[in-house]
Parts: sequence; C-alpha cells; structure tokens
Amino acid sequence: MFDGSAAREETVAPVIEVVGQNARPEIAARLLGEALRQARKERHLPLRDVAPVIRGSVSKLSRLERGESPPKDRDVHDLMAFYQLSGERAHEIEGLLQQAKDNAWWQQYGDVTPNWLKRLIGLESGATRIYCYENHVVPGLLQTSDYTRALVSNGLPGASREDVERRVRLRLERQRVVRGSHRPDIIAMLDEGILLRPVGGPAVMSRQLSHLIELSCREGINIRILPFECSASVAPSYPITHLTFGDGGPSELVYVELIDSAMYLSRGAEVEQYRQVLLNLLGASARMKDSRARLEEARDRYAAQATTVV
Repeated sequence: MFDGSAAREETVAPVIEVVGQNARPEIAARLLGEALRQARKERHLPLRDVAPVIRGSVSKLSRLERGESPPKDRDVHDLMAFYQLSGERAHEIEGLLQQAKDNAWWQQYGDVTPNWLKRLIGLESGATRIYCYENHVVPGLLQTSDYTRALVSNGLPGASREDVERRVRLRLERQRVVRGSHRPDIIAMLDEGILLRPVGGPAVMSRQLSHLIELSCREGINIRILPFECSASVAPSYPITHLTFGDGGPSELVYVELIDSAMYLSRGAEVEQYRQVLLNLLGASARMKDSRARLEEARDRYAAQATTVV
C-alpha cells in the first residue's frame, strides 16, 4: 500500500556498487549523485562550500546530487579531485558516470520526445512502485495504441502521419515497464471524467476500457476511479506521479506534469506534501471492486454505441 509515513531525514548510506551491472542511465545518474553527496557529507561540507568547485550555484550542485540533471564529466572529475577520491571508490564513480551517459532505448525517439518526458521514462524503468493520478486522460503506461493515436492526432493536428506513429511507438515501448515480469507495483487513480471523454470515438474507448479492466486483474496493478461527487475537495487540476526506488539512490521522487513542462521533486518536505495529496485521492477513490464495475459499465456503454454507429 501507499506509504504515508513522514519524510525521512537525510542520512549517509553506503553506495551500492553497480559498475559492470549495466545500470540504466537514470538509475546510474541517481546513484552517482548519491555517491557524490556521501563524499561531501563525510567531509562535513555544506553545499555552499562545494558549489564553487563546479563553477555553479548551490542549486546546481543539489540537482547533481539528487540525480536531477545530466552529470558532466568536468564537474564530476573536479568533485572527485576536490574530495580526494581514489582507488576503488573513484573507479565506481567513473563507472556510474559512463553508465549515466549511455544512450537508452528511448533516445531513438528524441525528435518526438521532450527532455522532461525522457527523464520520466528512464525513472519508470527503475521504479519499484508507481502511484499516479490523472484528471483528463488514461495514464500513458496504460493506454492502447488506438487511444494514444487519437490523443496525438487531436493534440497535433498538423503532425505528419510518420510523426504520429513514432509517438505511438514510443508510448508502446514505454509500456514494457508494465509488460515485464519484474514490473513495479502500480496504483493508478483516474478521475471519473476520463470514462466520459470519448477519445477516438466509442470503439476506441471500448477497447481502452477493456484493456484497463484486463490490467486491473493482474497482480500488483490497482486501478481506481475517483467519482465526481468525491473529487471536488481532493482532486488537483494536474496529474501527479510518485515513484519509489530500491536501488540505493534517493528513495522516492514526485513528477508533476504541466502544460508543456514538468517538475521533478525529491526534497523531503515537497515529496511529503504530494504524498498526502495522493493519499487523500486514494481515500476518496472507489474501492477496487466498485472501480472495476464503473469501468465495465462505461465499456459496455461505448460498445453499444460502437455497434449502433456500425
């Protein structure tokens, strides 16, 4: 279940050695940042005393330590020299740096993927649990290809057919997280309005809802519907995703999607604030059995409409 405990204080923990284990770039970046943070903490140095070493601000160094910005060779090497790291520890950090720079599968879709979304895809692949709330559309990890195609076509009316299909393929590739045998636990909370918004028409919606029903029967996937009558006091006007990790880096992160950008939050107080929002949403959502019944009712309604249209 969703952990509602208070945010933990920062502690200096051993860095998990992942050199030679082909860590995903996003995971490697987080582990690299944790290794650098640990080295700084061991020397009892505040961020403000170290930031000049990488010719940047406290915010820049903080983002590097939290794995929230791509590591640069010069910055990492300068910090290693400043901390006087050598031997096996330096080798470990150098390995993480190289893994953080490796191209991931989604790089082939770089022309149709904004940078803020690339990072989310990488984080999803390394998460142990994903909790999300969506207020307008089915979450990307749970969409069918026809549903995605309709969303992209409507959102980018001037896009070429090739561009549309590349975005669809990207979304389907992204769903390998859900299809894999070691997928993260997923709780997806959907505003009831999503069931009433006929993206792509009745036939597309009927298949999309059937897909959600099938997914909701799988172990570790919990799809909940937030009824209209319960949403007014708890539902934010934007999607939220909370990711939990077990790889030895920062243990959790919140992703808040905006119109044409996104925020990544990992500070304890910020994460706790959004954790409480998600807990309130979960408490107001229909139970699993009732949520599935709402999905089935909407699916049957769209299936009947599709038959009538034909």
